Amino acid sequence: MSFENIQKFVLILLYGGLILQSFIVLINPMKVNKRANFFFGVFLLLWSSYWALDILYLCGFHPNKLLVFTIYFVEIFTPVCLFFSTIFYINPNYKFYKTYFICLITPIFYLILLINSEDSKTIGILADFVAILHNLPFIAIIYFKIKKYQKRIENISSNTENIDLQWLSKLSLLLFGTIVITVGYELFNMFVYKLQQHLAMDLLFLFITYSTFYQVLRQKEIYPYSKKEREELLSVELEDEEKTEKKKLIPDNEFENLKQKLIFFMETEKPYLDGELNLSKLSGFININAHQLSYLLNNGFGENFFQFVNKYRVARAKELLTDDSYKKISIIGIAFDSGFNSKTSFNTIFKKITSETPSEFRKKQTNL
Repeated sequence: MSFENIQKFVLILLYGGLILQSFIVLINPMKVNKRANFFFGVFLLLWSSYWALDILYLCGFHPNKLLVFTIYFVEIFTPVCLFFSTIFYINPNYKFYKTYFICLITPIFYLILLINSEDSKTIGILADFVAILHNLPFIAIIYFKIKKYQKRIENISSNTENIDLQWLSKLSLLLFGTIVITVGYELFNMFVYKLQQHLAMDLLFLFITYSTFYQVLRQKEIYPYSKKEREELLSVELEDEEKTEKKKLIPDNEFENLKQKLIFFMETEKPYLDGELNLSKLSGFININAHQLSYLLNNGFGENFFQFVNKYRVARAKELLTDDSYKKISIIGIAFDSGFNSKTSFNTIFKKITSETPSEFRKKQTNL
């Protein structure tokens, strides 16, 4: 198979994969994260447009100027759709605000450049770079929004492994890197040597495309709760921490009693053994609302919900790892019996709290 045919094959896999993936994500057969998946599906569809003209030429079609113009113009909305997809993953109740019309400034500027690009080669080059560089601020904002969300989600959930959007954070980093490479590639083509082959870049995008699709299909519903419970948890998660600390959500004369009540409940009822325990569930058990429980944990224990619950899970795991009757139970078995949902999260949290892995802890105890 010739080098040119390999490149054509990769191009077909890339374009076809993006079209198929966008179709599946838009249909959303699992009916999860509906608004987020809609925008992510549109993002994949628009992303495929970057290779649409190559596919048309490969199939022997010669698109007219209007179609070429349309394809070039819709490409500019690709990062916008990824941005709103991220917004709705983070907050499914999010409402659009007029301030987001700022997202249209660059597309309008780009449209003006496209209209005038036929008359000037310089304007055409400028339009190309605007189309590429337009992605960078959106991707940077997406990355930092996810990092902020990953910290906030610990205020309401005891198990964040499947809802921390780590795959989307990695996607933003990969896209940022590939865009920087693309800019360098285009500059090299412009000022050093004109390269006719794009196989390396297409292979890189092919890897990003299929690895992303695998992750988006695995993404669980981030807020799988009733509408009332979801709104309560979102209000706690999105609440300004500094404002919360200034508010007295629990009277001083009740604070210590509630603190002792919570400790007693955790030690006797062991709710932490529920792998899906969240702030709303635990607050219901001790008859206070989620805001009050969050306030109690922050001010009474100096911990967020994630830290508070997993502290008990690790303590339980340490008991089981030193229990002779559990010697034949595997590490993953210990993890499930302690309230963890996976070996990965068990190892990560256990090591963060004890500075050693569960296996290392068990081995050390055996040698004593």
